[in-house]
Amino acid sequence: MLRGIASGMRYLSDMGYVHRDLAARNILVNSNLVCKVSDFGLSRVLEDDPEAAYTTTVSSQTHVNMGGKIPIRWTAPEAIAYRKFSSASDAWSYGIVMWEVMSYGERPYWEMSNQDVILSIEEGYRLPAPMGCSVPLHQLMLHCWQKERNHRPKFSDIVSFLDKLIRNPSSLNILVEDVLGMPESPGDTPEYHFFVTVTEWLDSIKMGQYASNFMAAGFTTLDLVCRMSIDDIRSIGVTLIGHQRRIVSSIQTLRLQLMHIQEKGFHV
Repeated sequence: MLRGIASGMRYLSDMGYVHRDLAARNILVNSNLVCKVSDFGLSRVLEDDPEAAYTTTVSSQTHVNMGGKIPIRWTAPEAIAYRKFSSASDAWSYGIVMWEVMSYGERPYWEMSNQDVILSIEEGYRLPAPMGCSVPLHQLMLHCWQKERNHRPKFSDIVSFLDKLIRNPSSLNILVEDVLGMPESPGDTPEYHFFVTVTEWLDSIKMGQYASNFMAAGFTTLDLVCRMSIDDIRSIGVTLIGHQRRIVSSIQTLRLQLMHIQEKGFHV
């Protein structure tokens, strides 16, 4: 499915079009799971220069442009800040679509407000891998989410990369939750939000209702939380699959955060 979406976007890019509203909701799927990109209400043609960017007029307060509201959670930072839309900003959106597919339809950034999403992205935050996501696929997401748009992969590169994975399915066997830390995103090392207590961390991901479950089971420090598996999360009473996925994804980010601290010589 991801390969089909990327192939459709490669075609649009080669034809000189920028979609501007690439999201899972705008993908049509037939009975054979063939995916087609749809909803071109915000699309624009980039004449002559394939590296060009389309600039629109937008209110910074309402995030509304002449073609309608900007889908903040799917939009590249330069498109939000400077109204610069290009195939590179579509590549950012494609990374979000990948995350939607691999998370089975979770809402990107969960209950965070649009303003919090903008600020977090600017500070270097990137969505953690969904539960069950392979390392190569999350690494591709991180490539799509590079701050410098010229460093993001082109859709032809994305299709080529996915073709290699399809031809070598064993490369998809290593899941992010099976390793202590994920490969770092290319470019600058992201800065993560730091938490002191387990309760603070749970509150930050809107899972504060499980604080007593963690405490009662003895997971009283972030170091202990980072060692938890999906079975541990189920055993303490987190039964909703969506909540399990959110907690697992955030634990993966915590692991990266703690590794980053340790590499700099600090202690938690």
